[in-house]
Amino acid sequence: MDEESQDDIISLVNSIFDVSDFIKTEFSMEFRIEDIEFKSKFEKLARRLEGMSFACRLEQKDGGKFVIIQKFAIKKQRRWMKTAWTPRALFAIVVAFVMVDGYYRTSGTNSIVEIGEPLEMAAVYTLSLLGILGIHELGHIIAAKAHRLKTTWPYFIPGLPVIGIPTFGAFIQSRGLTINREILFDVAIAGPIAGLVIAVIVSIYGAYTAPILEPEIAAGLFEESRLMEWEQGEPLLMTASLAMFGKGGSGHEVIMTPIMFAAWIGFLITFLNLLPAWQLDGGHMARTLLGPKLHRYATFGSMAILVLLNYWLMAILILIMSSRNPSAMPLDDISPLSRNRKLAYIGIIGLAILCAPLPSDFLPNFLP
Repeated sequence: MDEESQDDIISLVNSIFDVSDFIKTEFSMEFRIEDIEFKSKFEKLARRLEGMSFACRLEQKDGGKFVIIQKFAIKKQRRWMKTAWTPRALFAIVVAFVMVDGYYRTSGTNSIVEIGEPLEMAAVYTLSLLGILGIHELGHIIAAKAHRLKTTWPYFIPGLPVIGIPTFGAFIQSRGLTINREILFDVAIAGPIAGLVIAVIVSIYGAYTAPILEPEIAAGLFEESRLMEWEQGEPLLMTASLAMFGKGGSGHEVIMTPIMFAAWIGFLITFLNLLPAWQLDGGHMARTLLGPKLHRYATFGSMAILVLLNYWLMAILILIMSSRNPSAMPLDDISPLSRNRKLAYIGIIGLAILCAPLPSDFLPNFLP
């Protein structure tokens, strides 16, 4: 750390904070501050230092609060993520996969009951599913922009069309520093809420257009193995959508159309993201509220829930990833969340329950 930079930083910190002590080490500078209201001041300092290629963090130790400043080490992006064509190529692949999956599902449903021309239905299916995922990521981006946090474009993850789900969702990466807990919380909560609004709209439209079969016809199709029981669980929000049009409960069978399947994937991805685990959106929110230790326990609890719901692969993936990089850590990990955000997290827990793929034993059966 050269002397000129050091002098500039000392002057900057002293102009913002009430500094009572200063310690210089080989790689950092530590300032003990006495300010009671420090959150907004620290945010101002962090933004100024980032422009100077320095990073700061706020720690509480020895009975006081310390601002620790170090030279900012720029994290190198993987080569494949540097090019602007990567997110575009991934998006094109996912669009193709979703179209193929929608065409296949429409053709299969048409062999039982006519729901539309396969190519047109595949386009509606693609618009529905990618609309849910795209609005989810847009929610993150807008919240990040509101907090002056730079992000990448969304990277859509191709899935397994026809034999599974055509996409495993999408993600964005931050290109800046997360300054405090509230910024981390706001960016995390914005995505699932935005995506869930679209998922509910798709679910209602899917429930409205989903055909139903009389019990006698359905029984014959079951015997011929042309229909199978839906065994992947049903979100309560999907149950409510069907109930709006009198299609819930027993007495008839509801066809799982491609549109309903798009809504189901949207609810599933929202549920997974809202789990208080690892660095999922819900994990970020839980980390800001609970702290690192309790967040670790919440991650294990989330894995247990996934196992109970028979989503073993996701539980194993979280276990592996959380062992490598357990949680995000804001620069200011001292300032608490506001009361409104704490109340909002209670609502998030409720939404996670409404989106959970509950066992079909407790819900009306769906047919693929």
